[in-house]
Amino acid sequence: MSSEILINSTSYEIRIALVENSQLAQFHLQRPTEKGLIGNIYRGRVVRVLPGMQAAFIDIGLERTGFLYVDDVFIPNAELDDRLMKRTNPCGKLEFTSSSPDIDITRKPGRSIEDLLTEGQEITVQVGKDPIGTKGARLTCHITLPCRNLVFMPLTDHIGISRKIEDEVVRQNLKERIEHLRPAGTGFIVRTVAEHASAEELEADMEFLMLLWDEILDISGRITTTPAMVYEDLDITFRSVRDLFTDEVRSLILDDKETYDKLLSFVQTFAPKLQDRLSFYQGDAPLFEAHGIDIEINRALEKKVWLRSGGYIIIETTEALSVIDVNTGRFVGKNDLEETIFKTNMEAAKEIAYQLRLRNIGGIIIIDFIDMEDEQHREELFTSFKEAVKKDKSRINILKLSEFGLVQMTRKRNCENLNQMMCEPCHYCAGEGVLKSRRTICYEIFRKIARRAKRYNGYNITVTVHPHVADMLLKEEEQVTNELEHDIGKRLSIIPSKKLHIEKYEISWENL
Repeated sequence: MSSEILINSTSYEIRIALVENSQLAQFHLQRPTEKGLIGNIYRGRVVRVLPGMQAAFIDIGLERTGFLYVDDVFIPNAELDDRLMKRTNPCGKLEFTSSSPDIDITRKPGRSIEDLLTEGQEITVQVGKDPIGTKGARLTCHITLPCRNLVFMPLTDHIGISRKIEDEVVRQNLKERIEHLRPAGTGFIVRTVAEHASAEELEADMEFLMLLWDEILDISGRITTTPAMVYEDLDITFRSVRDLFTDEVRSLILDDKETYDKLLSFVQTFAPKLQDRLSFYQGDAPLFEAHGIDIEINRALEKKVWLRSGGYIIIETTEALSVIDVNTGRFVGKNDLEETIFKTNMEAAKEIAYQLRLRNIGGIIIIDFIDMEDEQHREELFTSFKEAVKKDKSRINILKLSEFGLVQMTRKRNCENLNQMMCEPCHYCAGEGVLKSRRTICYEIFRKIARRAKRYNGYNITVTVHPHVADMLLKEEEQVTNELEHDIGKRLSIIPSKKLHIEKYEISWENL
């Protein structure tokens, strides 16, 4: 698979596109006024403990308090409780470095949130999920520090290997390397990109991460006011190199010289073998325009997505639930109806997997495939869809295709989806997505005039409306308009105005 990363950097916005086989696969956006928080570490204060939800609200200095579940609270093991509680709170292990071999940090099973936290208590947490919609940031006490090849878990005694690395011999070899290198009591996860990393590269990453953790501990120890930020994760450009710039990426192209110089230095330090793949774009046309990215982004904001066969899918997204509907559209097939439906569903399955990843749609997702009677077709569709989502790095759970052609699934999402990042609720419909029909507005006007006409002695009534409503009043509803004039004994003057919202109108009454 041929891939490249394009980075368009300006003072007001940074846009990153991952292109696979000449098709936009992932899009990331960061604006200075809307910077993401994932990975940041804060010294916060417990604002409220919620026994009924087994969670707590934590003030970390943001507009909304963060949310911490009891399962994300970590405390020292039983034999060290008394000694540790005198020096630190249940979650803040900041008096102990990652190399302390005598301390085993574990989760206490069966403990309730009120046993662990109290209001006003100071606590060290990391942002695991950005604020989305009306929800505050999702927090955890389980600190993780990622580097190119490894993710460091200073408070957890565990070695994990990316599930994307499937070769058992390679997995075992990597686990043995980490076991040999790591300090006792610490944890590491080997990332997918490290599948072919050398022992020297793994050791360099490990040393860097442990030095970073010691620096975080030092900064935290000097904090005098709470809430406060302890550590800020890399910005989006450096994260793109760390997380996306793999051996499969043939080039990383940037259009800002200052950003290019910084990234080149970063790559020379952490991935020197990739430095020759960086290039500075100096073309006449804007970078994203030259590669057709802007067009693809705009398409990804539309509800309807056309399939090559002539069918289409409709994507409706709310804060926690997304529904995707598959339709045959203009595709009529060549043989029989069942075959037409099967081909439409198979094409839709691949497109849906692509759109979920591109738009970063998360939460609960319901896919309404066109109903099929053939059991074998259902099995093939389900297998094809599971295969199509394998490219997605987000954690996905898919339930079996139902008899009604429905697929229920979940996709983990740590930040806002594409629509939430780039759009806002319509100021006409307030995000409802629908408006009153012109005919409904016409009849609303008729009722209001009929109800109030007897109170006024004047003869003329002026109705100022949007041009589309005026057109209906004077044409399709002309007979009703005339009947109303006859019934109330007054004359209606219809005045179109482009300044009015289509649902708004003004009725002026002329008194004698």
